[in-house]
Amino acid sequence: MLYFAYGSNLNHFQMKRRCKDCIYLKKIRLKDFRLTFRSKYRAADIEYKKNSIVQGGLYEISKSDEKKLDVYEDFPILYKKYFFKYHGKKVMTYIMNKKTKFTFPTDRYLNIVKQGYKDCKLDKKYLIKALKS
Repeated sequence: MLYFAYGSNLNHFQMKRRCKDCIYLKKIRLKDFRLTFRSKYRAADIEYKKNSIVQGGLYEISKSDEKKLDVYEDFPILYKKYFFKYHGKKVMTYIMNKKTKFTFPTDRYLNIVKQGYKDCKLDKKYLIKALKS
């Protein structure tokens, strides 16, 4: 299964620890969405926004990896699954159920995301923009 990461799961070390079978494939862009941070956890989320882009990492994950991610993402309570097509293939990601107001992430969480941006060679301008929400 293909999985799109846009927050802390961009971090290769963390993702490998969480999902032992995962294989990072490449960076991709999800159009008409923007990155934000919200909820009491101050975690990453994406929301629909015309002409916006979310950069992220595309992973191949196993069924057992998906089960581990479901637990980590508190599915279906905090996050729900969202599917989209990328070059004709179905890709899964998670989006928050409740669209609470923007909350700045903790330093610890933000550092994990920043490392993920480095690991996936993403453009930090998208992260900086999200932090100014």
